Amino acid sequence: MTGSEQNSYSMGMTMELRHLRYFVAVAEEGHITRAAERLGMQQPPLSRQIKEIEREVDVQLFLRKARGVELTDAGSAFLEEARAILANIDHALEKTRRTARGEQGRICVGVTPTGAFLPFVPRVIRAFREAFPRVSVTLEESLSPELIEHLRNEQIDVAFLRTPIADAEALLVTPLLEEPLVVALPSAHALARSNRGRDVTLSVKALAGETFIVYGRPRKPGEHGLGQYEAMIAACHAAGFSPRIGQEAPRISSTLSLVAVGLGICLIPASLARMNMDGVTYLRLRVMKRHVCRLVGTAEVPQKADRIAAEDFGLEPEADQELRTKEKGCEGVARFPPCQSSRVSV
Repeated sequence: MTGSEQNSYSMGMTMELRHLRYFVAVAEEGHITRAAERLGMQQPPLSRQIKEIEREVDVQLFLRKARGVELTDAGSAFLEEARAILANIDHALEKTRRTARGEQGRICVGVTPTGAFLPFVPRVIRAFREAFPRVSVTLEESLSPELIEHLRNEQIDVAFLRTPIADAEALLVTPLLEEPLVVALPSAHALARSNRGRDVTLSVKALAGETFIVYGRPRKPGEHGLGQYEAMIAACHAAGFSPRIGQEAPRISSTLSLVAVGLGICLIPASLARMNMDGVTYLRLRVMKRHVCRLVGTAEVPQKADRIAAEDFGLEPEADQELRTKEKGCEGVARFPPCQSSRVSV
């Protein structure tokens, strides 16, 4: 097959897109010389092309007059269809280019059940949707291990995670921000009563004698637990003790319920203190270990398209005491992958 045949829009096997453009230009100008000037070509070759088009369709498309040309009824019908064909081709090309640039398509974003309590996450997703309205964004809520599995199986495109990833092969892991831990205490606890209404910061070491309610413990040896569990254990070890573990809860909401009834305490990221629960008091901690929120995508993302940073949306780091970010904020790494196919790809 020749290059001309490969690039042609088949109408009788020889009609090409350029022929349609020639015809439309002559029809709209009503004059072959003016149409030739518009097309950037000489008048004689254009006249020959118009005659070839008429031979191809075996219909007279123009009436030749002293001051130009005029469409026949058949020519008017052909003009309508030619314009539609060219418009469809232009639309297809533009849609293809937008998709390649990551401006059109679909993306599936994974979030954990606690992701919505971190203001940065819904804010950056909302900003992405405003910046790229042609991209269809869907959310999938699951626990971190399931989201990592879905990433590897290409069921989702990117995920916001708190959990450390033991095996990051074929994944692109981008730390976004850090936040401090707080302690959730039963409201009747002595520390909660004595510090009620005061802006205090507790030492983690002061909690050494407490029973800890845990959430997200590793399911088998060698695995990481969920981010909250890992951060709690690390903070206790840094304070010089191993926590006494009480009950284990399947979700953060049930963890706080156990705290509310007085069965123990737990350490959680500061953003989760937005969960107002009767019987639970939150106090800040003096702890060097901070909880990290990460964006995770597939490793080929950087090679396929530009990545989208939080600063591109004008997002500012959290400044309040409930959520403290790194000194340089999010460091320009709130990134989504491009839209690469009809199924996927923020």
